[in-house]
Amino acid sequence: MSATLCLVGGTFDCFHAGHQALLEAALDCDSVEVWVTSDAIAAEKDPRIKPLTERQQSILDWADGRSISTHTLEDTWGPAPTRAEATHIVCTPETQSNCDKINQMRNEGNLGSLKIIVVNHVLAHDGEPISSSKIRQGSIDREGNSWILEKDLEHSVHMPTNLDAELKEPMGTLFPGPEDTPEVAIQAAVEAIPAFSPCLVAVGDVTVNALLEIGWVPDVGVVDGLTKRTKWDGELDTSSFVGHLTCENPAGQLTPDLLECADLALEFAFSEEGGPVLLEVDGEEDLAPILIHLLAPLGTVVLYGQPSAGVVLRVTDESTKARCRALLNTFETR
Repeated sequence: MSATLCLVGGTFDCFHAGHQALLEAALDCDSVEVWVTSDAIAAEKDPRIKPLTERQQSILDWADGRSISTHTLEDTWGPAPTRAEATHIVCTPETQSNCDKINQMRNEGNLGSLKIIVVNHVLAHDGEPISSSKIRQGSIDREGNSWILEKDLEHSVHMPTNLDAELKEPMGTLFPGPEDTPEVAIQAAVEAIPAFSPCLVAVGDVTVNALLEIGWVPDVGVVDGLTKRTKWDGELDTSSFVGHLTCENPAGQLTPDLLECADLALEFAFSEEGGPVLLEVDGEEDLAPILIHLLAPLGTVVLYGQPSAGVVLRVTDESTKARCRALLNTFETR
């Protein structure tokens, strides 16, 4: 019996459980060629997609020496219409029609049809298919688990005292600057924002005001009228904000009210009819970045003030979400 060769094509960003299922099915053949979308094509889809070399390496790391090789896909069809040695092709239900077209092209070129292996989607915790776009959107991890849990919406939680020292350390890159002119640190932080960041969230009255002072309007601004837990004596110009939300969140706590409003603020900021949102917290917003990172799309930049030191910039990535989820899991219900 002749050797079998299976072709697989795709972007393979944020290599996840669905990708694994696809390749497991392909490995029923003797060898597998994975044709991974080039950086140029991927960038047109979403500039946040990881570099080709990283996407290919994730596949090879998972394969762990099994008969999988990776190649660069430079066009829509790749080698499938003309590769004489190929015998199989793997797809998901919505891309099966592309495989039918490939077989039509092969028949026109006097090549045998590929056997089409259709692999159903792996479902996330919410019952929807796991996808790279949903991972980049920030709602699920690579196994399909939601970053926000039902329990987070059910009751307020209190920060345990043993986290106090840890949370006082900058969770990100600190941009130092004089306390009486916060615009210095803010300007440095703004210049460090990645080019393709989808969203800017600023937490704290001084931080939001300093951004406005240098001409930047955050997509979401979170304020509580306090600085260093005392009343802020400044005056915030709210005219640049299209949306305005209020919520309650006592000091040292994280409430479902804050979570729901932060989610609404991000949703409105991203909507076509939306715009910048100011979220005013009755209580304290110091812990808000934990929830914001869990809610936000990958690539979101969160800025917050570090008392007497400057401003901290943290990009929302998968490791940030994992840390915030771990932190939130230690919070206590009383």
